Formats: sequence, C-alpha cells, structure tokens
Amino acid sequence: MTVYALDTNVLIQAKEDHYGFDICPAFWEWIDIQNRAGKVLSIKKVQNELLRGDDELAEWAKERRGDFFINPDDDVVAAYRQVSEWANGENYKPNAVAVFLKAADSWLVAYAYRKKWTIVTHEKSSQDSVKRIKIPDACKAFEVECINPFAMLRIEKAQFVLNREPEEWSSDSCCQ
Repeated sequence: MTVYALDTNVLIQAKEDHYGFDICPAFWEWIDIQNRAGKVLSIKKVQNELLRGDDELAEWAKERRGDFFINPDDDVVAAYRQVSEWANGENYKPNAVAVFLKAADSWLVAYAYRKKWTIVTHEKSSQDSVKRIKIPDACKAFEVECINPFAMLRIEKAQFVLNREPEEWSSDSCCQ
C-alpha cells in the first residue's frame, strides 16, 4: 500500500485555490478518510508550519492529532542526519542548505526515505539552481517517489461529486 506524505504547500494551495473549505469540503473529507485508512498523512513539522497561520487551515491542522501529523522516531532522526549530510555535501549555497534544513522539507524527505512513503508536493525540480533545495531534487537523491497532488488523486481515483444530477441544476441555483 502506498502511503502519501503531504507537503505544507499541498494543504495551503488546496485551501487557497482548488479545494477551499467553502467550495470543496469533500476534498478535506477525503483526506480524513484516507488518513483513517493509513494512506494519507503528514508530519509534525508540517503541522507546525500550518499553525503559524490564523485561518481555517490552522484550525483544521490543530484538530488533527498524532495519527495525521506524525512525530519522528529514531529511524527518522537517523535518516534526517543522512539528508542533512547530503544537503551539505552538494553544491548548494549555504543559505539554501540552512533554509532546507530548517523547514519541514528536509524532515519530510527523511520520513519518506526511511518509511518508503511517497511525497506529495507542488514543488518542481530545480536541479540547475544552487540557491534553493527543492523536495523533488532531494527525493531523487534518496530514491523517494515524489508526485503532485493531482497525480495522487488520480492514482487513488478520488472523485468529488455533487449529490444531485446536472439536470437538477438551474441557472438560479448555480450562479448566484
């Protein structure tokens, strides 16, 4: 079974763009259902990043406990050391390394590497840049699968379907 580890940007962009709590609550319900099934989760560092906000997403993150936002174990801490060594051993600028290691990104890679999870992020590779370490580039170094949230939703055959038929829609109810 594939386990998907969500990056902070997946949840933020979901809230701000395609799956706002007010327009697509089914997305958030799907996330919770998949979490209960052991397929979708994130890490405590991502939760901490979300809690910096003062909005619905911070409240949502606050309501999720240890089965959604996982704390590191000894194996993950050891993997984090490997990720840190890799970041410091590459040709990235010192500030890029510092930012990467301070953010949830490096921990997310460590978890996924150790636990054999798939990371879900909106980030795209920037292998030519030494100014920023991107999750997909770190994933490549550790042979961790990294996909975008739309790929995850398609793989898992997620559907957010209205509970009425299109012929029941009227211009009055649809476009007010």
